[in-house]
Amino acid sequence: MNREVTLPLIVDDRGTLQVAAADVSKLLRTVGGRWLHLVEAGEDGLDEDTVAALTIELAKLADRIDVACIAHSSGSTP
Repeated sequence: MNREVTLPLIVDDRGTLQVAAADVSKLLRTVGGRWLHLVEAGEDGLDEDTVAALTIELAKLADRIDVACIAHSSGSTP
């Protein structure tokens, strides 16, 4: 299943971002990285292929957030 996720940017009436995108992107990448470390450590109940796929999707989502925020900051559309 491949679904597209739309993430609205949260801006105020002056166009200022209200969520620190860098923090959100970092959080998504950190969660994926920690899952991978758990798999590498042999944590029971975690499927390596599933964790890898989810980690990749989290990284893609983080990349999309970064691109959208860069576009917003530069005044263009992604």
